[in-house]
Order: sequence, then C-alpha cells, then structure tokens
Amino acid sequence: MQKEHAAIAQVLREDESAAIESWLQELQAVQGGLHASSKAEAAALMAGLRKALDAGGKLDSLDGPAWADLRRSLEDLSATRAAKGDTAGATSVFVLALKKPLFTRLQALLATDPAALGSALWAVTTLVDRLAQHTVTTFQQTREELIRRQQEDLLELSTPVVKLWEGVLAVPMIGTLDSNRTQVVMETLLDSIARTGTALAIIDITGVPTVDTLVAQHLLKTVTAIRLMGADCIISGIRPQIAQTIVHLGIDLQGITTKATLADALSLALAKSGWRITRDA
Repeated sequence: MQKEHAAIAQVLREDESAAIESWLQELQAVQGGLHASSKAEAAALMAGLRKALDAGGKLDSLDGPAWADLRRSLEDLSATRAAKGDTAGATSVFVLALKKPLFTRLQALLATDPAALGSALWAVTTLVDRLAQHTVTTFQQTREELIRRQQEDLLELSTPVVKLWEGVLAVPMIGTLDSNRTQVVMETLLDSIARTGTALAIIDITGVPTVDTLVAQHLLKTVTAIRLMGADCIISGIRPQIAQTIVHLGIDLQGITTKATLADALSLALAKSGWRITRDA
C-alpha cells in the first residue's frame, strides 16, 4: 500500500494543474457542461487530496485528521450543489470523473511495473469511490436539512395572523391540519394576543378540506389556550359537511362560538367589540 500511496502522491505533486484540466475535460464530455464554480471546486478537492496524502492519510479510510480538509471540501461541494438544485447522482459523477486523469498519469508513471500499476489503479478506484460515497451521503443530509427548513418556512407563511382591527385577530387556515402545523398556529396566535392585547380571535377553517377527531382536538386545544390568555375565540367556516362530520364523531364544541362563514364571524366580532358599520346613503 505504501508504494501505491507514494505513486498517487507523486502524480498529484508533479502534475496537479494538468490533472485538474483533464478532470474538467472529462466532466465536460460526461455531463455536456460545467458549472461556473467547477474549476474552483476541482482545485479545492485536488489540493485536499494531495494534502491528505502528504500528511500520511491512509487510502482505505477517510477518517483521521489528515483527511479533514478534503472531507470539508466534499461537504462544501455537496451543500453548494444541493442549493443549486443538482441531484446527488450528478454531484457524485463530478467526483468519479477524477478517476480517468489519475489512471492516465499512473499508467505513464508505472508503465514498466505492471504489478505496481494494477495495485495503484485499484487503490485509486476504491479511494475515489469512497470520496463519491461521502459526497452522496453529505449531499443527502444537506438536501434533507434544506427541505426541512423550507417546510418550516412554508408552514409559517401558510398560517398568517391578521390584525383585522383594534382588538380582533384572524387566522385563515388553508390545507390539512396536523400536530406540527397546529402547534405553530397556537404559538403564533398566542404570541400575537400577548403582544397586541387582543380580546378576540377568529379561526377560519373554510380552507380546511376535512375535519376529523384529531383536527377537532387540535382546534379545541387552541381555543383553550386562547381562553387561558384571557381572550375569546370564534371558529368560522363550519360548512354543512363539516357540521355533520363533527356530529357523527361525537365531538363536543359546546361553549365554543362557531359560525358558518367568515362574514358571520366578522359581524359577531364587530358587535362584541362595540363597532358598527353603516352605509352612506
């Protein structure tokens, strides 16, 4: 393994720039195009590989301090490509394309020693495969984290708390309600009530397609939390289908003010808050 290690390190030290150019040419041929950042990314990976080998990093593992810079470069590559919308496969191909330029240079260096050449080619194959696998793993982790953050952002955007007028807030609910979303609604609404001193909140479920036992329980918990804050609550959007479902499920909404439409809820909120709207003649 020491001889293979020395041969790969020698190739990188003596022909690094040319190897990077060959790498990019191979990528161009395989992928049909390059990112604007491809050259810088290739140079960073090549420098990390050379540094790891010069520091005595073992070829059979990417663990250890010698490989730290290279691992970091692979993770940066994965994060950048994931943010750009690339696939894990395309990112892996970027790393795998390094094989050909290294193969070519090892063949020229060890042409008179077939046994050493075979061992060196195998060492390069397993090493680059390991780099590609690390890239795919970190890419998947990055993509999952990105999706999770996007889901949280969408969740917050899909549950706005709207101030209708002094002392009255409204939360228009659209889509399916689940535990996570209800928790966000509850936290956002309670925070708004505490910050504004609101006395009345309207939860409109006109855009909620179905109401089952779980959804009803979420609504009841939200109403209870609002009342504990000293405010009152109106649930609007109780369509005939939803009313029948609630009755069939045996869900008790007694004590909770409900209205068929948001307009009805607004009329009641106006009356409770002492406002009256008149039309000019």
